[in-house]
Amino acid sequence: MLRAGLIFCCLVLASRLAPETRAAVPWNKVNRQAVEWYSSDEARTIAGNVLQYQTPTGGWPKNHDMTVPPDAAFLAETAPDHRAPTIDNDATTTQIQFLARVDAAQSDANRQQAIVRGIDYLLTAQYANGGWPQYYPVIPGYYTHITYNDNAMVNALNVLRAVSVGEGPYAFVDQDRRAKSADAVQRGISCILRTQVKQDGQLTAWCAQHDESTLEPAWARNFEPPSLSGNESVAIVRFLMGIDNPPPEVIAAIDGAVTWLHAVPVHGLRIENTVAADGGKDRHAVSDESAPALWARFYELGTNKPIYVGRDKVIRYDFNEIERERRIGYNYLGEWPAKLILQDYPRWRERNHLP
Repeated sequence: MLRAGLIFCCLVLASRLAPETRAAVPWNKVNRQAVEWYSSDEARTIAGNVLQYQTPTGGWPKNHDMTVPPDAAFLAETAPDHRAPTIDNDATTTQIQFLARVDAAQSDANRQQAIVRGIDYLLTAQYANGGWPQYYPVIPGYYTHITYNDNAMVNALNVLRAVSVGEGPYAFVDQDRRAKSADAVQRGISCILRTQVKQDGQLTAWCAQHDESTLEPAWARNFEPPSLSGNESVAIVRFLMGIDNPPPEVIAAIDGAVTWLHAVPVHGLRIENTVAADGGKDRHAVSDESAPALWARFYELGTNKPIYVGRDKVIRYDFNEIERERRIGYNYLGEWPAKLILQDYPRWRERNHLP
């Protein structure tokens, strides 16, 4: 009897949990669903959660699974460091885009108010020079730098560009905010052009972060040095390629960056996941002449050599020399520019009738 009762309880519990588990959309995929999903009960429930996570400044914190409601500690502000609004790790821009998609499926005044507050947050957070810090209100430290890292600033610009033209789900946004968004985008483009690094008079790429005062490449975390980025530069170029009727200075910036990316791939190397002596995960770079081209996350300023930096802040030229924790915990090499160089850039030139 006891066994039968336990089985019955388990079946009842499974019946209550299974449908929700099967139907759940992961937070990192909420903006990549079919159009009809945004009119679903699930989407509206998640949207309700997102409203609860919005901070008084209008932005959202990072690293929270917003498919579930905030817990009591979050709502009580007992851990304010986890509530700090930011554009890092896709925060704020993901929420604005998601709420806009849900609102386009079924208009709601509360959602629209949250979207507008999010837009205002992005507008307020922008520096006068056109860049964005990682956090706003600004947190002292490297967080104050203009942040291209993980495409933070480009994400903000893409949202504001869509808002500025009243595109799709942002059609409800008032004309004043559209105009302010358009101005913010222009200032952002100016910042991008001013921070593009020149070497021997030639335009190259961008650092993951630039000093907000001097605009020079700057340190972030110990393993993120002043350098040229083979990753973040790709998203910057793609954003610039989205400019209609690009002026000569934008064309020059794109051409310079793609030319540089075309010149610095790493050949004959592949990253292999391995097992350490203690049975844990490890990762090494191994020689392989048949491996596809890779690009480094960081290139040394002046020499264009791929560099690898661990938590000790020591610059090395061999991936295998940095500590195991960083080898498995950070992407120092990848194929990020491949599609840009081989497909997107040629199509962009053709579309703009460039020789």
